[in-house]
Amino acid sequence: MRLSPAVRVSRYFMPTMRHDPSEAQIVSHRLMLRAGMIRQESAGIYSWLPLGFRVLKKIEQIVREEQDRIGAHEILMPTIQSADLWKKSGRYDDYGKEMLRIEDRHEREMLYGPTNEEMITSIFGDHAKSYKNVPLMMYHIQWKFRDEIRPRFGIMRGREFLMKDGYSFDLDAESGRKSYNKQFLAYLRTYARMGLKAIPMAADTGPIGGDLSHEFIILAETGESEVFCDKALLEFDLTKTAIDMDDADAVQAMVDKVTGPYAATDEQHDQTAFEAEVPEDRRVTARGIEVGHIFFFGDKYSKPFDAKLTTADGEQVLVQSGSYGVGVSRLLGGIIEASHDESGIIWPESVAPFKVALINLRQGDEGCDGVCEDLYAKFQEAGVEVIYDDRDDRAGVKFSDMDLIGVPWQVIVGPKGVKGGFVELKNRKTGDREELPADAALAKLAE
Repeated sequence: MRLSPAVRVSRYFMPTMRHDPSEAQIVSHRLMLRAGMIRQESAGIYSWLPLGFRVLKKIEQIVREEQDRIGAHEILMPTIQSADLWKKSGRYDDYGKEMLRIEDRHEREMLYGPTNEEMITSIFGDHAKSYKNVPLMMYHIQWKFRDEIRPRFGIMRGREFLMKDGYSFDLDAESGRKSYNKQFLAYLRTYARMGLKAIPMAADTGPIGGDLSHEFIILAETGESEVFCDKALLEFDLTKTAIDMDDADAVQAMVDKVTGPYAATDEQHDQTAFEAEVPEDRRVTARGIEVGHIFFFGDKYSKPFDAKLTTADGEQVLVQSGSYGVGVSRLLGGIIEASHDESGIIWPESVAPFKVALINLRQGDEGCDGVCEDLYAKFQEAGVEVIYDDRDDRAGVKFSDMDLIGVPWQVIVGPKGVKGGFVELKNRKTGDREELPADAALAKLAE
């Protein structure tokens, strides 16, 4: 989806709020409502308004690019699935009341899919029959529904959510683990590109199944669980590490580096081994939020669907599979939890709704209007996403709103600056300000 590079606040739908809504219990929920990013329609179900939708699409695109990078192919499966698929796998009753069950006009049992292991296995099994068809990874980015008994915390624990779920298919378990490792590293890179410190943690497989699983936890003071890890995990950044994702040995070595003896754990596990292995000066205790979960479950789903491949020797074997989920909409809330201050959101540039907020301190002043209109046009020409606050309102209101929505850079134009031949450039994250000519500010932000 192509996002327009520029909007005027006077013509934009951005219903900001001055005060914290009483129903919001956590920072991300509070700030998303105040910034006019979402609107609650019913318990755990939200409309995404223009500002929130822009960020959601930015996050989705990063997830998509990192899946494409490792050779996964994007498809799109329906939200509504046949109950027969789930009965065939034996999981129809596993989800209990979390699963929204539907009966169509022909009295066929249907459901709003919470995940897609059954459907993707059926698709693959019907069409792939030979060892020549693997390895294969496919993914889609689709809305899910889980009827949480107590939806809360805004999009962090809603009933409807946007998710990337990917699936791997391999001839044997060894090959399957290679696909798992590729996804593992793709996840680390995905989160790093969003400005997040994410740590992988060995996890229970739950109703998905299998014996190999990792959760990915981003650190935030408001996180729901306590996490213990080696400082080395926080220093690791895959985006700064060159690695050939088709080199299985190199990929395995990198995964081993991150999941070695100093891997992360949480408060539900025995800390004795962790404290014995990690020197005291390297131990980190923090709060974390889960934003992704990956699984390798072998033939759990290929067995009931009889998904088999013929080997080079003519033998028929069950397909080995894994699944890989990223909470795309949940990530948006997680980023806010990890990056905010008392004034509002602080977006990393990679996912910010706009790169620049252009603030006219005296709308209607010929000099201020002229400089702003010129900059607004030039930002668009340079491909810089800009939101121009052209409202006839007090400067304090404009400063408050632009801080609240968290755009990384603010270009402030006032009568004093126009007279002196400069604009003020503010970094939202650091608060640093500098005065410089308008063209210099443009050149700096267009780099």
